[in-house]
Amino acid sequence: MQKKVSKAKVATLAVIGASLAGLAATAYFFFGKNGKKHQKQAKAWAIKMKGEVVEKLEMAREITEPVYNEIIDTVSKEYKKGKKASQPEIEELAKDLKKHWKSMSKLAIAAKQAAVTDAARVAKVAKKVVHK
Repeated sequence: MQKKVSKAKVATLAVIGASLAGLAATAYFFFGKNGKKHQKQAKAWAIKMKGEVVEKLEMAREITEPVYNEIIDTVSKEYKKGKKASQPEIEELAKDLKKHWKSMSKLAIAAKQAAVTDAARVAKVAKKVVHK
């Protein structure tokens, strides 16, 4: 029973960590160094595209730079097929999102470490509860 609780909590915390990392990357994009410029350029399709990237990041088991870039490429291809915006605009947004990998990875690593720490605490508490 103890292992099931620990694994479930770890999985839940990992998903939460990935979600927070994705949201942090989006927040950085809009409120970071070039945030004002990005806010002015933001269009409905761009916001939707970023949201789809964040959703796919949340579903990914492990977020590495190749996985991050692949997700962006996949979503941008879908937008190019759907003609939701001009091809150069979509490519520019994809390129810009890829440039944010370093800040994104730092946030993801921090979230992962927090999830592991929380999982260890949960396992410790569960162990105490089981042994009482």
